Amino acid sequence: METFLTDAAPAPTPVHDVRRLRVGETIDGFHLEEALPPGGMASFWRVTHPDFALPLIMKVPLLRPGEDPITIVGYEMERMILPRLHGPHVPRFIAAGPFEQPYIVMEFISGTSVKELIAETPLAPGRVAAIGVQIAFALHDIHRQHVIHLDLKPSNVFLRSGEDAVLIDYGLAHHELLPDLIAEEMDEPVGTGPYVAPEQVLRDRTDPRSDIFALGVILYFLATGERPFGEPQRAAEWRWRLWRDPFPPRAWNPNILPWLQEIILHCLEVDPERRYATAAQLAFDLQHPSEVALTARAERIARDGIITVALRRFRASRGSAPRPRKRVSGVLTRAPIVVAAVDLAGDGALADAVRASAERILAADPSARLACVNVLKIARLAIDPWEDEQGRNRHLQRMIELKHWARSLLVDPARLTYHVLEATDPGAALVDYARNNNVDHLVLGARRTSAVRRHLGSTSAHVVAQAPCTVTVVRTGRASGAEAPEA
Repeated sequence: METFLTDAAPAPTPVHDVRRLRVGETIDGFHLEEALPPGGMASFWRVTHPDFALPLIMKVPLLRPGEDPITIVGYEMERMILPRLHGPHVPRFIAAGPFEQPYIVMEFISGTSVKELIAETPLAPGRVAAIGVQIAFALHDIHRQHVIHLDLKPSNVFLRSGEDAVLIDYGLAHHELLPDLIAEEMDEPVGTGPYVAPEQVLRDRTDPRSDIFALGVILYFLATGERPFGEPQRAAEWRWRLWRDPFPPRAWNPNILPWLQEIILHCLEVDPERRYATAAQLAFDLQHPSEVALTARAERIARDGIITVALRRFRASRGSAPRPRKRVSGVLTRAPIVVAAVDLAGDGALADAVRASAERILAADPSARLACVNVLKIARLAIDPWEDEQGRNRHLQRMIELKHWARSLLVDPARLTYHVLEATDPGAALVDYARNNNVDHLVLGARRTSAVRRHLGSTSAHVVAQAPCTVTVVRTGRASGAEAPEA
């Protein structure tokens, strides 16, 4: 059995619902106001209810004669998963109906579907990155809630008021704490052909990096106006991506910058171990393009040669040992984003202690990323000079000193980035940086106590109290760990 879900508008087909619905009807207190364009497996209705002031939408699975069981299985999966999700990146769950009249009522998301942007492609690199950041944040949010979407595509992403990306349609999703009815009842891989990750082709539904692959396809599409793997119509064609790499994005659009091609092709690696470890790390690179470590991917303009492809196909034909079952939480835990806040103007021994502490954390987490951050404090009212006493650019000089500080770190340079923040309040700047970049662990030093610092409060105390992540405060000769509350 092959299950292919198209991302295009479905052709009209005779629909046999459990019962036909009409405008003006009321179902379990929900009043049907307007029929909306149908999707591939469901019809949609604008509804109202006296107990809810927010705009609502009702999703009713379509039951066609001869339909494979994916429609009702997908309904049951979404019915189980959606109530467990919360936050700005998912629609709020309201109610679900029985199998006699199946439906799901949720918050109606107003905004722009990413599908609507396809007509404008290719988009400018900065806009592609901005959209990608928001989708990556949304993915990281649901991954932290134990869910892998597994059907990420432009029609399932809404950009709400230019701010939060909202992910819809969890019918093919996997929740690591719930039974996976899709895996149990489907004999073949399921998904939307252009966006299915290689491991999904092999029926592995447990790796959150499958969503990173799908996001890579979306970024490729937005940047080039082309899908990297075309529009395969049969599950057998999905296997081609196990050995046939796509044309590099710059082959379609020479205006794509090297850092964006690097990011896109990093997402599209066949082996999930070679992709970004987490959606948060992907978002980090999209937010800091100047810090993206460029490899041979960045300059490619042609696909791999026939011999390389033939070898890949031969290996794929031999099969491989079953991949160990992943746990979403385990993948995220092994790939944190770590920040080392370095005070370059302070005690050299303290800076060394921060470096040693960061190095220990990275040694324990081989997929971790380290952002080396320094805060250049500026005056609240006065205008600060751009240059120091020697006529050097202050910001550039701090960046040079920061890279010098990190030079002795026993860490792969590809795992390091460098950032100089300008702020009147260093503590607030670090907290904002941690929040805006989904930082998991922040390491900073604490200077010796003085009467003024006791009266006004220290930067480290402010960060510990406000940061949305784990904070380790390092002092000369010893380190104290402090667990900051979740934001």
